[in-house]
Amino acid sequence: MTDPRHALPRTPPSQVTHLREVKSYVLRTGRVGPGQARAMEQHGPRFLLTYAPGSFDAGAAFGRDAPLIMEIGFGMGGATAHIASVRPQDNFLCCEVHEPGVGALLKLVGEQGLENIRILRHDAVEVLDHMLGESSLDGVHIFFPDPWHKSRHHKRRLIQGPFVNRLARHLKPGGYLHLATDWEPYAHQMLEVLGAEPLLQNTAPERSNGYVPKPDYRPLTKFENRGLKLGHGVWDLVFRRT
Repeated sequence: MTDPRHALPRTPPSQVTHLREVKSYVLRTGRVGPGQARAMEQHGPRFLLTYAPGSFDAGAAFGRDAPLIMEIGFGMGGATAHIASVRPQDNFLCCEVHEPGVGALLKLVGEQGLENIRILRHDAVEVLDHMLGESSLDGVHIFFPDPWHKSRHHKRRLIQGPFVNRLARHLKPGGYLHLATDWEPYAHQMLEVLGAEPLLQNTAPERSNGYVPKPDYRPLTKFENRGLKLGHGVWDLVFRRT
């Protein structure tokens, strides 16, 4: 996973028809290493999906029917590979456009023999709008999205009301949305935005501050572990579709 204080990048779409002012990426350059390039060549044909507006057939894409979890912005893929390995019963549809990150996850897929990951190298907003039907997802993961620290940039944050409503409508009843951030002001905004969405219900225990303990399946990244040792906080939120 990339440094959570940096944006998750991707190449720009040719057309954005939903939430034009908020995208699931920010452009950033990056070099594809030899190992990543080999992984893309070797494993890409099997694990990379083509963005194609229309009905998405998860059973055909994964070769089986299983709960479908969407991950938005997986960075370098370390956490994604770990989660897929400890939850083999689930299918993971992962959206990221940063080529080095895509190559890195494909490398991990090959090394660990993971069968339950498929990657879309495309903006998750467009994937939601044009590929996935409503009530089609069992879960959504968004870990450490860009916090856009400056006040004048807060409008660029991914977690805003219209986008959260879109995510909620794509979840099946009982499906979950799991967010994590290490930036406390953004954590407060996330809690406020998710709490205002009538289709979602917080799973945090009563009398808590609204956040949940880190679920066992989400690993600590090196960056996160270093931050915790320095006294920095990390906030996890898990809401369910009513």
